Amino acid sequence: MKMEKIARWAYILFVVIAIVMGLAVGYMAYSGEPSVADVNGWVTLVMLILGIIIGITSITAKEVTPFLIATIALIVAASANVWHPLSNIHALLNYWATYILNYVVAFAAPAAVIIAVKSVLAMAKEK
Repeated sequence: MKMEKIARWAYILFVVIAIVMGLAVGYMAYSGEPSVADVNGWVTLVMLILGIIIGITSITAKEVTPFLIATIALIVAASANVWHPLSNIHALLNYWATYILNYVVAFAAPAAVIIAVKSVLAMAKEK
């Protein structure tokens, strides 16, 4: 298997992990589990590490701009808290949406930082 295919599958797997953990931790927060803060911290740390791995290994030069734009959109959506009205339907939906998006951002943000630094270094070398 080529490295590009491995990286693509790793990215998909990491997003699935973010979704599954967002559902699990969101349910823990909804049910009032006292250890949710600790679990949230550990899951965020794991997502950051996975994002660093993706940032170092998998994004090619032609994928830089679309990846950075997508990451900016994710960060804006996460900071806008657009999911809060879901709590009017059921509070659990708000928890799920919030935690899933937070974990996807925790995964994408370090990858975006690494890719942005690589891009700036590449531009600096050209001049």
